[in-house]
Amino acid sequence: MSDAIHKFKVGQTVDLIHSTFRSAARGSYQIVGLRPAEDGNTQYRIKSRSEAHERVVSENDLILTTNVKFD
Repeated sequence: MSDAIHKFKVGQTVDLIHSTFRSAARGSYQIVGLRPAEDGNTQYRIKSRSEAHERVVSENDLILTTNVKFD
C-alpha cells in the first residue's frame, strides 16, 4: 500500500476530531496502520493509550498533534 496518498505516516501522533456521532477517548492517538481509501476517503488504524482496541477512521477525522510523543 503506497503512503503517497496518505497524509499521515505510521507512528505519527494525531488527534481525533470530536464528533457527537462517535464515542471515543479524548487525547492523542498513534497511527498504527494505513488502510486503502473507501468511498474516496483515505483511512487509518489508530490506537489510544486509554483504549484497549484500535479504531479505523477517515483522514478527515484526524489532525496532526504537535510536540507530543507517543511512547
